[in-house]
Amino acid sequence: MLLDGHPLTGSEALRYIVLYKPAGYLSDTESTDGRPCLVDLVKVPQRLYPVGRLDFDSEGLMLLTNDGNLAHRLTHPRYEHPKEYLVLVEGKPGPIALRKLRQGIELSGGKTAPAEAEIVDGPPPYLARSSDARSQPTSWLRMVLREGRKREIRHMTAVVGHPVLRLIRGSGAAAPGYTSKPAGRDATLTELRHLRRAAR
Repeated sequence: MLLDGHPLTGSEALRYIVLYKPAGYLSDTESTDGRPCLVDLVKVPQRLYPVGRLDFDSEGLMLLTNDGNLAHRLTHPRYEHPKEYLVLVEGKPGPIALRKLRQGIELSGGKTAPAEAEIVDGPPPYLARSSDARSQPTSWLRMVLREGRKREIRHMTAVVGHPVLRLIRGSGAAAPGYTSKPAGRDATLTELRHLRRAAR
C-alpha cells in the first residue's frame, strides 16, 4: 500500500491524528527549504502522512495517518468528498460573482466543478483574530468544493474580483467540523466513526 508514494507496512499500528494547521506551515511531514512543517507541530513514533493538502498560507483541520486505505478513500477524486472552507475575501461578492463561483470558473487547467458559495457572518469565536478587521470592506464566504486543485479557491475568488485574505478549511471527509482547534491529538471514537462512514 502506498500513501503519497511511500510504502506503508501492514504490521504498523494504525494512528489517526487530528491537527489544526496554522498559516505559515507546510502541510507535509518534511521540509526541503527550512520552512516549518507538520512534524514541528506533532511528535509521534509512527511515520504519518497528511490526508489532503493545505497551502502554506492557509490554515485549518487536517488528518495525519498511516492508514493507507482510509487515506485513499478520503482523497481520491472519484469519491468527490465535499470539503468546506471559510474564506475572508476583499469586498462584498454580489449575485453575479456568487453565481460564477457556484457554476464554475474558467482557470488555466479548465473549468472548475460546481461549488457551494454563500456569504456568512464569519468563523466561530475561537478562530477569529484581530487582523480580520481591515480598513477596506471584506466578506466571509462559506465554500464547499468536491475537487482539489492546487490553490483552487484562491484562483476562483481572484477571477471574480475578490482575492483571498484568509482561508480556513473546516469540515469535510477528513475533518469533522469547526468544533475545536486541536494542536495534534488522537482522533476520538466519534471522529473515527465519522471518517469511516465518509470513506464507505
